[in-house]
Amino acid sequence: MKEYITLSEEVRTAKEQGKPIVALESTIISHGMPYPQNVQTAREVEQIIRDNGAVPATIAIIDGKIKIGLSDEELEMFGKSSGVAKASRRDLAYLLATKKLGATTVAATMICAELADIHIFVTGGIGGVHRGAETTMDISADLEELGQTNVAVICAGAKSILDLGLTMEYLETKGVPVIGYQTDVLPAFYTRTSEFSLNLRADDVAEIASTLKVKWDLNLKGGAVIANPIPEEHAMEEEFINGVIETALNEAAERHITGKDVTPFMLGKVKELTEGKSLDANIALVKNNAVVGAKIAVSFNAMK
Repeated sequence: MKEYITLSEEVRTAKEQGKPIVALESTIISHGMPYPQNVQTAREVEQIIRDNGAVPATIAIIDGKIKIGLSDEELEMFGKSSGVAKASRRDLAYLLATKKLGATTVAATMICAELADIHIFVTGGIGGVHRGAETTMDISADLEELGQTNVAVICAGAKSILDLGLTMEYLETKGVPVIGYQTDVLPAFYTRTSEFSLNLRADDVAEIASTLKVKWDLNLKGGAVIANPIPEEHAMEEEFINGVIETALNEAAERHITGKDVTPFMLGKVKELTEGKSLDANIALVKNNAVVGAKIAVSFNAMK
């Protein structure tokens, strides 16, 4: 297995010195934002993690290798490249075997992080059960991964283009704890709240780190969702964003957009309809998650 994994210099040194490491996905770079904002944001997020005492490890598939940590040149190349494959669990082996470029989704990043013994992962929002899934069966592989892979995902909840109620039901069935960080309700990506209450709340990072340690000490397989609301000043009006999402969903249906094409289409359409405000919110929430994720990683590392 080791022949497929390459650690960056920074990550290798961090491992040798026993420093806390935070995994980052690469789909946000290749499919989530336009160039050059994608590369700039990726660099800023990495720096936030360093500033908060941990080491960033952006994960991507390059030249038949799982890269755990990207160099500055690799980040730039990745951000500029077109036609980068969106890699989930089903795609990993093929992309490695054919030496194609692959951007890791939440599911694939979790798999690669666990292979590299990294258990804290920061992203924007997780995938989930798509609206209308009772007929389409369109359910993100992220949820299945959370049920079986020992990585905690710090996010601003699930993307609000999804069916949040069914997503929460699915996570409950899979035994995945959803811990609200300083909140009692599920944040909905662009907004701080939703109509869904959470069973678990933690007001400090040590409590989250301790919960993760106990969970994995008990061999309770699977990840955890740490739901961290978007900062107040960057949150969008619930009524406004929900209306925009409805419009975008209707267009996706009319154009018969399905499967893994739905999310990039929706995010692009929402950005267009909000005149770029949704992209600003997306960047702000990822940066906020990076601060919390780095602090959790530091606390979790100290308990090892």
